[in-house]
Amino acid sequence: MADSTVLPKGEDLRRAVLWLAECGKEVGWSFSLVEEASRRFNLSPKDEEFLIHFLHERKRGETS
Repeated sequence: MADSTVLPKGEDLRRAVLWLAECGKEVGWSFSLVEEASRRFNLSPKDEEFLIHFLHERKRGETS
């Protein structure tokens, strides 16, 4: 049965970031992981773009 709960604005993105943080610890950050989060949490293209930028900045910070 699908979850029919109405989420507050931005809640899906917040959940995706938390999921990515957890999965990133286990398997490492990757753009395919962002794509999976976008599908899993039904994110908009704008939200996916935010996550890609976030990932890019995070990876850049790790190499500094």
